[in-house]
Amino acid sequence: MQARLWVTSAAIAIFGSVASAQDASNLMIDGVPMVTEIAAPSHMENVDTIYSGWRFRAPETQALEMDDFDNPAFVFVEQAEEIWATEDGSQGKACASCHSIEDFAGLRATLPRVEDGKLVTLEDLINKSRVEHMGAEPWKWSSGSMTAMTALIGLQSRGMPMNVAIDGDAAAHWEAGKELYYQRVGQLDMACSNCHEDNYGVMIRADHLSQGQINGFPTYRLKNAKLNSIHGRFKGCMSNIRATPYAEGSEEFKALELYIASRGQGLSVETPSVRN
Repeated sequence: MQARLWVTSAAIAIFGSVASAQDASNLMIDGVPMVTEIAAPSHMENVDTIYSGWRFRAPETQALEMDDFDNPAFVFVEQAEEIWATEDGSQGKACASCHSIEDFAGLRATLPRVEDGKLVTLEDLINKSRVEHMGAEPWKWSSGSMTAMTALIGLQSRGMPMNVAIDGDAAAHWEAGKELYYQRVGQLDMACSNCHEDNYGVMIRADHLSQGQINGFPTYRLKNAKLNSIHGRFKGCMSNIRATPYAEGSEEFKALELYIASRGQGLSVETPSVRN
C-alpha cells in the first residue's frame, strides 16, 4: 500500500505541470454550436480556462454526441418520453397531465438550487412531483427510469449556459461542496482536485483525465453501456480512490454537485452526453 501511495504521489508530481485540453475541436450537435471552452469563473483560483469533458474524448466518441441519431443515450430518452405520457400512482396522472416537456427549458442549467431552505437537484424535483402530485412511489436515485427522465428534462436545456446560484441561501452549500472537492480521502489519499484540477489532460488507464465537468449529465458511458447519473459518477470516483462513498442523494453529494456545477459556469448544457 505504501508503494501504491508513492506511485500515485509521484505521478501527480510529474504530470501536474502539463495539464491541457486534448484537442481544439468544435462541438456542433445537429447543427447547433455548443460552448466547450470558456474563461473560468472568477471563484476558481487555480484554473484559467474551463473545458467540457467532450474535448478530452477520442474523435470516434466525440462523433457519437454530434448527431442525435447516433447518440446511444437517445434510446433512453425515448423510454422517458413513454414514461412521461404514462399514468402512474394513486392520482391517475402522468407527467404530461400537468406539464409540457418544453416547460422545463433552462431548468437543468440552474440546478442544484435552494428551495425552502434545502438544496435540491433534478432528481429531488422529479420525486417530489411523483409523490406529492401523482401519488406514485419515488424512484431510486440512479434507476433506469430516473436517469432516463433526467436526460429527457435536461435535453430541454441543451445549448444553454450553466448558471447555478452560489450566493445567498446557496452560499453555505457551495462552501461545503468546495471543501469536499479539495478534501483528501480514501486509501489513496486523493481529492477530486488531484485529478480534475491538477492533472486534467493527462493520460491514465488508456484515457485522458477531464476537468470533471457535469454539464453533460446524465451521460451515456461506453464503459457500462447505460446512462450514468452525477451522483453515480461521484460514487464511482470515490470507490476508485478506495474511499467509502457518500450515499447518492446525500447532502454531501448535493453540495459537491453544486460546487462542481459552478466550476462549469458558461459551458453549454450537453445533456445527454457521451463519454468513455
